[in-house]
This record gives sequence, C-alpha cells and structure tokens, in this order.
Amino acid sequence: MSILVVTGIEGVQNCAAAIAQQLGTEVETANGQKAALSILRKKEFSVVVVDETIAECDPAAAAAIWERAELAIPLQINFALSGAARLVREIRAALHRRDHEQALARKAAAGAIESELRTTVAGLLLQSQLALSAKEVPTPVAEKLQIVADLASNLRQQLNAPNKSGGQPAG
Repeated sequence: MSILVVTGIEGVQNCAAAIAQQLGTEVETANGQKAALSILRKKEFSVVVVDETIAECDPAAAAAIWERAELAIPLQINFALSGAARLVREIRAALHRRDHEQALARKAAAGAIESELRTTVAGLLLQSQLALSAKEVPTPVAEKLQIVADLASNLRQQLNAPNKSGGQPAG
C-alpha cells in the first residue's frame, strides 16, 4: 500500500512523514498536477489525496489525476484546514470503507456463483433422471447416465452441507 499526496502547500514532506509513520506505509508527494500525473504513470497507489485548492482552482487537472489514479481511493482534503492527524483519520476511514465494500462484493459474488451452480446441478440431476426413466435406453448409456446422476446428487449434497465457518448451508 502506498499513498500519493498532491498539494502545493509548504511542509507537505513533514505531513507525509507523519502519515507514513502512523500508517506504516510509503507516502509520496507531488507538487501539482504535472508531477502527480508523472508519478501516477510510473506507479500505482492505494490512496491518492488531492488538496482541495488544486481541485477547485483547476477542476480539469483534478479530473485528470482521478482518471489516472485508476483503482486508488480518491480523497479530496483542504490542507489549509486539516492537519496530518485528520488526514490519517480520513485515509484510515477510506481504507476501512474499501475493505468493507470489497468484503460485501466478494460475498455477493460468491452467492451469485453458488446460486448459478445450484441451478445447474439441479438441471443436471433432473435431466439425467429423466433420461434414465426413458424406455429403451441402452445399458451402457444408462450406466453413464447413472454416474452423471450420482455425481450431480453428490454435488448437490455438498452444496447443501453446512460450511465450516458458520454452520449454515453454503450460500
């Protein structure tokens, strides 16, 4: 994890050092849009903090920084009113929000995949059992269909089994 701080305020190096020390991460600084875009071309960051005065004076520059920042958490802070302690709190809160959102997204994705898998397994089981119940199914085909039905049934049982972490069926 690394952080980019974009501001023209003097003493930003002291602020960056305080942030680095409190968050235990690398903090780089850029004095304006050109420097920020140059740094962002070379490296990815977890968080990009832009001084509100830069964003308000040149919205196009701020938009270019946000666009180049890609997946970094964008933060806009008024450095004239905020000290390093507030900046650290804001960064921590943003990182916590991102972690929480990612956990929710993973849970939703897992639920969607499991739902699709359950539907597919139910379809396999139903179709294989219907094929087995048909008349005039050659014995070798019936044996293979029975294997497919057994595998689908086993997979269904595994999907319905309580998971290890919560004692609830997977899903």
